[in-house]
Amino acid sequence: QVQVAESGGGLVQPGESLRLSCKASGSTSSVNRLGWYRQAPGKERELVARIARQGSTRYADFAKGRFTISRDNAETTVALQMNDLKPDDAAVYHCQVEDYAEGGPFYYWGQGTQVTVSS
Repeated sequence: QVQVAESGGGLVQPGESLRLSCKASGSTSSVNRLGWYRQAPGKERELVARIARQGSTRYADFAKGRFTISRDNAETTVALQMNDLKPDDAAVYHCQVEDYAEGGPFYYWGQGTQVTVSS
């Protein structure tokens, strides 16, 4: 089992930055990809960015050039640096952990952290 906890959300003005953090704990030796997804009211959850254990990344088009994902394999943490935030970025951001333990892959989610972008 893997537990997932996010932090770092908040209220910012357009153009400002936020850094989200996520830590996976428990049985994390088989964790591969770590990712950030977001869900705005009335919309489906969508990928923001994800990063594999070896460091390869994938970004949604809206995130390219503004967001940066990074991870610390030793601590099984993943961060999302978000710059130049826009009102459309407002959503609940969820961390996803992909675990290749026996029988997997399994996907674990955190509770989410709220990001609000408003002037």
